[in-house]
Order: sequence, then C-alpha cells, then structure tokens
Amino acid sequence: MLNKSIDFPQYRKLSNGLRFYKINSSDSFEELQILGKKVYHFTFKAEQYPEKLRIMDMLSLEEGYLPSQPIEWDNTIKQLF
Repeated sequence: MLNKSIDFPQYRKLSNGLRFYKINSSDSFEELQILGKKVYHFTFKAEQYPEKLRIMDMLSLEEGYLPSQPIEWDNTIKQLF
C-alpha cells in the first residue's frame, strides 16, 4: 500500500520519455503525452481499483516508470501553448 507520508505532487515519466505524469494525490494525476510534435494533456481521477493500482505502480516506480523532476513537466507542458 501507499506510504501515508508521501508529499504531493510527485513526478514520473515512462522510460521511453514520451509520457510525463504529475501525481497530485493518491487518487488523481495528470498525464502529458508526446505524439510527434504535439503534446496532449489529460487529467485522471482514480475511482476504481485498477486506476488506483496504476497510481501505486507509478509511485513505486513499477512497470517502466522512472522518477522525473518538476522542470521536465514544466518544459513539456509549455509546448501546449
């Protein structure tokens, strides 16, 4: 289970560098998806168990998730504008 002392937001990325995640809480996160020269932004609210497992996987660095820094998120989200 999740460590109750986690400070949010937490930042993660996929190992291929094409998706970045900003985990805002134990049940919500944002995703930046890079497709070619475009960046897409999605917001997720985990209401069902599989969605909550995905957040736990991100926080525990499972399934190809890597730690990321806020600057990586900021630089990627700037490409939306």
